[in-house]
Amino acid sequence: MNQLGIDKRAQIVRALVEGCSIRSTVRITGASKNTISKLLLELGAACANYLDTHLVNLKSERIQCDEIWQFVGAKAKNVPAERRDEFGIGDVWTWIAIDADSKLICSWLLGKRDPGCATEFIQDLAGRLANRVQMTTDGLKIYLNAVRDGFGEDIDYAMLVKVYGNDPNAEKRYSPAVCTSCEKKAVIGDPDPKHISTSYIERQNLTMRMGMRRFTRLTNAFSKKLENHIAAIAIHIMYYNFVRIHQTLRVTPAMAAGVTDRLWEIEDLIALL
Repeated sequence: MNQLGIDKRAQIVRALVEGCSIRSTVRITGASKNTISKLLLELGAACANYLDTHLVNLKSERIQCDEIWQFVGAKAKNVPAERRDEFGIGDVWTWIAIDADSKLICSWLLGKRDPGCATEFIQDLAGRLANRVQMTTDGLKIYLNAVRDGFGEDIDYAMLVKVYGNDPNAEKRYSPAVCTSCEKKAVIGDPDPKHISTSYIERQNLTMRMGMRRFTRLTNAFSKKLENHIAAIAIHIMYYNFVRIHQTLRVTPAMAAGVTDRLWEIEDLIALL
């Protein structure tokens, strides 16, 4: 990889952040699979470090949180019995927090869907915010203690609980359940009912599935190694926050949030190495 020029590295990264798999990136760029994998890991580590050190003192007002599922190596039902307690094979969850105004991804965590990861995620988010915020999550109950542990009473927190039913005309295997109603529940503080929503974070989940091949549903595209999965998420978030212009904002989320004052290029990501 050290022999690659910056233009070639940028070509590889552009392919990856636009949803190409490693193998398709090999065919597009002509670089070897090992070279692309090494660049993925090294750039992913650099992006994760930059995000960790620079997404601090955020002056957000409204935060939405959710968790998105994917698997590594094999689906949980196909994991060998002797490895079912091993993290890094089977189901993995990416916890995501987004600023509803700037669309900045403020915090993320890869882990299990359990109280421990929920608490760690919320505490990391709380440490990055500069002021009291209004937060909305879905009805997942493990958020309740996690938010209290992370923020105490210094937050306006609400849950948006969705009730699902079945569409009798839908194809059973591939059609999602139909949301029949939503209930807004104030949990802590005095959240504004007009802003109790998870629309932006759910749209971000779609962006992740479209922007990372390993998140695509109903295909054979999935991460074979946990470290590759983590690196791909870090690069995606860095690209989304700093490089990709948001259509409604006309700037990047990082510019809208005041984290940076300029538009980044792919070459700026490469320079993190």
